[in-house]
Amino acid sequence: MKQLKLMIISVLLTLTGVTTADSDSVDKRQTIHLDDEERNIVLTEMRTFLSTIQQITQGIVNEDLGKVSSAAKAMGNDASGGVPLSLIFKLPFDFKLLAADTHQKFDQIALDADSLADRDHALEQVAVLMQNCVACHALYRIELEDD
Repeated sequence: MKQLKLMIISVLLTLTGVTTADSDSVDKRQTIHLDDEERNIVLTEMRTFLSTIQQITQGIVNEDLGKVSSAAKAMGNDASGGVPLSLIFKLPFDFKLLAADTHQKFDQIALDADSLADRDHALEQVAVLMQNCVACHALYRIELEDD
């Protein structure tokens, strides 16, 4: 249980580390210009990632690896379809790689939750997955394109 608490604290510290960056510095992230609909698609997916991570974490806390698996499975590779071609062409290659890797990590969490049923392992996987989220938000910003 102590190890579980330490892992949760580690995840939270990783998340808060993004917000404690020097706010006076110039934003050096790569800007991705999208139209309103494309921007909404990307931001909706990011919010869904976050919501899914919360469900997984809740499943870990409640020792419900079935919930961990079902939540993670919902955001696996099967959830990555349906993105308009116009959006795919506008997204930087590394951004797409991070997104694909994130979906794959959700699939792996689901598989391992089913086969291993190990809370500590699942939490470690969430911490690794969150590194993708932190990296993406550190590297990119999304702005509306000029009309």
